[in-house]
Amino acid sequence: MIFYTDIDGPLGHSVRIVLAEKDINCDIHFVGPDDRPEDLAEANPYGGVLTLLDRDLSLYDAQIIMEYLDERFPHPPLMPVDPVARANNRQLRYRLVKDLYALVDVVTGGTDAQANSARKTLRDHLTAIAPAFNQHPFFMSDEYSLVDCCMVPLLWRLDYYRIKLPPSAKGMHKYALRQFTRPAFRVSLSEQEKQMNVV
Repeated sequence: MIFYTDIDGPLGHSVRIVLAEKDINCDIHFVGPDDRPEDLAEANPYGGVLTLLDRDLSLYDAQIIMEYLDERFPHPPLMPVDPVARANNRQLRYRLVKDLYALVDVVTGGTDAQANSARKTLRDHLTAIAPAFNQHPFFMSDEYSLVDCCMVPLLWRLDYYRIKLPPSAKGMHKYALRQFTRPAFRVSLSEQEKQMNVV
């Protein structure tokens, strides 16, 4: 099994957390902008970097990759068993990518004005959902799941993105600190990602 990922992107980090949580034997190849392997270009028809190769299977969407890994390596489970809870889990991850990760792309790749506006919007979104972290030990759940695998890379990068949460987000901050100490999270960090946060 081979996983191609960018060096510091949060979505690729999400997949690496899943790999680490399940202790999956996988060759992780960090791909820079100028060193794309030929087999990656053949495997990913959209020209992206995030790609999982497993024998004859090629997957190139982070959410599909994470669910495939959870189904192929079922222990520990990172998705609920109940169909309604599974649908809610997928919906939360969809919203994280659509509402938050889309803003990260602007913060890291937009003009200064666009980046500043995206930072403010991202901060406001996180502040709005912060009370949810006072109700459960994990994000909207009593069990660690793929939603946490998606949320934690973003929280790890807040200082790097120059986003400071208000005091009202204290529950989210405590949640983040707990997740940062998970052994699988520490293993999942690339050398560049280790420099993004002082925790």
